[in-house]
Amino acid sequence: MTDRWPAHLFLVGCGNMAGQMLARWLDCGLEPARVTVVRPSGRPVAPGVTVLTDFPAVLPHGATIMLGMKPYQLDDVGSRLAPLCTPAMPIMSILAGIPLATLRARFPATADILRAMPNLPVGIGEGVTALYMEGAADAPVRGAMDALFTPLGLVEWLSAEDQFNLVTALSGCGPAFLFRFIDALARAGEALGLPADQSARMALATIQGSANMAARGDAAPALLADRVASPGGMTREGLNILDKDDRLLDLLTATLRAARDRGEAMARNG
Repeated sequence: MTDRWPAHLFLVGCGNMAGQMLARWLDCGLEPARVTVVRPSGRPVAPGVTVLTDFPAVLPHGATIMLGMKPYQLDDVGSRLAPLCTPAMPIMSILAGIPLATLRARFPATADILRAMPNLPVGIGEGVTALYMEGAADAPVRGAMDALFTPLGLVEWLSAEDQFNLVTALSGCGPAFLFRFIDALARAGEALGLPADQSARMALATIQGSANMAARGDAAPALLADRVASPGGMTREGLNILDKDDRLLDLLTATLRAARDRGEAMARNG
């Protein structure tokens, strides 16, 4: 079997998202000795993973670099990291709202730069990661990136970079929106008389089971909803509230639009 892992993964920053990705990769067989993390705190990441508080004089041989810090740190990181990069060292960026043009300006010597937007469930191998590289990107590099991200869950390649902020709003921000919905469903049950802890357990289990059913089923979610709703029954009466004047669709469209627009504003200010 071909080794899916880079010769060395050089990770700049290891916050919540980058930490979830790294944990999954390690669980799937990436050797800790092939990972270096730069984080000012120096806090350990995982047994066997090298943690540095600053950039070394030379990057490890065969390094693939992943930018996992906060987007506002790009200028500082770029000024110190770019002189260490060679054209043969691909860069993967999970920095929200930072376009390729900005990344190329910070890392002019780098031949291949990938933008990636994962979401939090990548830590359990059930995430969604949107990927984008320029059309001229080397096919073997693209294949290596695809192989690297596949253990994290669904991988979707984008045909145009201008889709990135919308995809980020949908799948990158989506878990937070769904977590909020789960919480609201539980609180609604509590408001109508269920004990808080019981309502929370039932809401979470309902979402989990329904999501699994939708993922494994042979019908679209809209059709599944109609199958549950008998004419004149309780479910249909509740759906009438959600469906009236497309209020749920309008709410979610506005939610995604606000997130997308924020990403575009961040890109303009980058």
